[in-house]
Order: sequence, then C-alpha cells, then structure tokens
Amino acid sequence: MSIEFLTVAMFATLILAITLGHPLAYTLAAIATLFGLIDNGFSFPMLFEMFVNNAWGLMNNYTLVAIPLFILMAQILDRSKVSDALFEALYVVLGGIKGGLGLAVVVVCTVFAATTGIIGASVVAMGLLATPTLIKKGYQKELTAGIICAAGTLGILIPPSIMMVVYGGLTGMKETSVGNLFAGAIFPGLILAGLYFAYILIRCNLNPTLGPPISKGDASTYTAGQKWAMTLKSLVPPMVLILAVMGTILAGVATPTEAAGLGALGSMILAFFNKKLNFTVLKESAYATLKTTSMVMMLFIGGKLFSTVFLSMGGGDVVADLLVGSGMNRWLVLFVMMGIVFLMGMFIDWAAILLVTVPIFLPIAIELGFDPLWFSLLLCVNLQTSFLTPPFGYALFYFKGVAPEGYTMGHIYRGIMPFVVLQVISMVILCLFPAIVTWLPNLFFGS
Repeated sequence: MSIEFLTVAMFATLILAITLGHPLAYTLAAIATLFGLIDNGFSFPMLFEMFVNNAWGLMNNYTLVAIPLFILMAQILDRSKVSDALFEALYVVLGGIKGGLGLAVVVVCTVFAATTGIIGASVVAMGLLATPTLIKKGYQKELTAGIICAAGTLGILIPPSIMMVVYGGLTGMKETSVGNLFAGAIFPGLILAGLYFAYILIRCNLNPTLGPPISKGDASTYTAGQKWAMTLKSLVPPMVLILAVMGTILAGVATPTEAAGLGALGSMILAFFNKKLNFTVLKESAYATLKTTSMVMMLFIGGKLFSTVFLSMGGGDVVADLLVGSGMNRWLVLFVMMGIVFLMGMFIDWAAILLVTVPIFLPIAIELGFDPLWFSLLLCVNLQTSFLTPPFGYALFYFKGVAPEGYTMGHIYRGIMPFVVLQVISMVILCLFPAIVTWLPNLFFGS
C-alpha cells in the first residue's frame, strides 16, 4: 500500500472510531497497532518492541512527574473553598459596577487558573457558586453561561498548566521546555482574561439589563476599608502560592516538577489555615488525582503510539509535502494548521489533539521559519477553544451539569459564541505581536 493511502486511511479510521464513541486512549493505541502491523509486514515482535520503548520513555520522563503533583494541588485547593472567600469579597467590591459580578467571576477564575489548572473543577465550582447569584441579580442566562464557561477554561492556559507540562514532555526541545512554555503563556493568558473583562464591561454598559449592578443597599453594606481588608485577606494567600510556584521556576531555583511539589505542599498549608485540611479531603484529593493522572497518562501512551507509527510509516512527510510543497504562503499554511486544530477541538479532547498534531505540525512550523515557542503557544491558545466550541466542548457540559433548572444547551451555546470570537481575536493579536509570547522567556531563560 502507498504511504498516501495509509495516511488517509489512518486518520479516517480515527475519525470513525471517535464518532462511534470508543474510549480515546484505547482507540489511538488500537489504530496504531493495526496500521503498525500493516506497515511492518505484520511483524508483531518489531511493533511490540517499538511500543515498549515508547511507553518506557514516557514513564521515565522526569518532567511528567509534575502532572500528578499539580493535579493534587488543584484538588486540595478546590476542596479547601479558597475561591469562595475571594468571590464574596469581589462581589462587594465590583458588584456596584454594571456587569461587576461577571467581572468578579473573571478575576476569580484568572487567579485560580494560576493555582488549579483543572477545567472541570473551575467551571463546576464557579457554576455552583456564582450562577445562582448572577441569575438572582438579573443577569442574562446566556451571558452568565458564557462568562463562567470561558473564564473557567483559563486554567488550561495560564501556568502552571497541565497542558504545558504534557506539551513540554512531548517535544523534548529546549525551546519548548516546560519553563519556557510557562513563561510564554503568562501574557497570552492575561490578554485573554483582559478581553473577557473588556467585553463584559462594554456590553453591560451598552445594555445594562444584561448585567445590572447590585443594589445601592448591598453596595454600601461595607466601608471602603472593610472592602480592602476582605479582598486582601482572600487574595493574598493564593497569590503567595502562585508566586512560590511560578517564581521558583522563572528564577531558575526549581524545575517545574520541584515547583509542583512545592505547590502541593502550599495547597495543604492553605487548606490548613482555612480549616479544611482533614483526612477526608486528603483521601478524596488523592483518589481524584489518581484517576485524572491515569486518564492523562493513558491518553499520553495511546497518542504517543499513534504518532510514532504515523511518523515511522512516513505519514508526517506526506502531510509536510502537502502543506510545505503546495507553494502556499507560510501564513496560509499556518492558517490551515490552526484551522485543522480548531475543527478537531469541536469533537476531540485537547490531549488527543496535542499528541496527534504536535509531532506533525511543529516540524512543519520550524521548517517554515516560525519560532517554535511562539507556534506552540499559538497552538495552546487554539486548544483552549476545544473546551468551548459546540457540539462537544467539555466546559459546556460541566456547566450544564450544575446549572439551575431552566437552563438549556441552547442558552449555553448562544452565550459562549462571543467568547469563542474573543479566543480567535487573541490568536490574531499573538500573530501580530509575537513578542507577547517570546519576551518573558527571553528575559528569564535567554531562549
């Protein structure tokens, strides 16, 4: 069989299997086995050796130890209810502004994106905490859903992010190390949060019925000094944890894995001072960490096997020849690659997209002369939309699971569309100003 035929058949089989609803990790591994046997003349020992070497290489990757540690940090913080106090404080401080409660949600999600990084936890927590309050104060259902779903996904981009750890472990390049990715993602994440903030503020000022301010009575319940005290008391502890984790990485004092261990310890200290640290919290956090880590690593193994077989049979060369050899302008090729990732995000989990596309697209981007770190962050911003884009955006279903009665998927789909547009705008900004990504890594790591 020709390489071109095998390439098309491999991707077609993957799409068919996903459409049929088979578990993604096992689907990737099974398709890799099938096409690996076809490509190697049904030599099972050779294929088995390839699989064992790849699985061992993943399990022996020190960088990936950061994954369970960051997940444990997120699980403990989620159960310690640190975000509740911050939302209550910002409810009082920002509630008097048109759209102020929506702005409070964005601020809380931005702060806790830098501590949790687990999308399900962020969306569910803010859905339970903020949705009843926003609806009670007269916020439009669609806008409420859009704010919580979009702001809740910031955790996959703003470091420390599990996606960056997986990406760095996958490429093994100095330019796209976890430290460089963390540093490069800070400004794109803040820009995205700023776009959300500006959109809510402008839209609610143009149409105050979408997000009315709280009553003057509620706004005047606390003095200015009390508002400052509440905000600082709830904001300082998580900010100290963020600085401890990110500061040690950026200063070169600790590796991301060591910083993850520090973060896990710091989350326990915060939970202790919040009087939430007990055996039940530790047990549930450890169990949830085990499940999530197992899921991520199984996806990692399946995706690695898929990409290894795909590249070994020459599929990467076929795609590269199709894109690079087409004679298209390099920006048009970039647009095609980002478009493929965007469309895949409507149907497939971010981890699978990452594991399948990065080994193929990153070499093409480098060959076209794009900075590998900049391209990687552009891809990661694009991957964040996979949580938001219908029909299978995970954040949409997380929110629907905790939304009050009367919410339909139609409300959620309509509410999220403006925020998907903002995601695309943020990608355009990164294309126009690449230094947004590269400046901070150059400052700290000289790369």
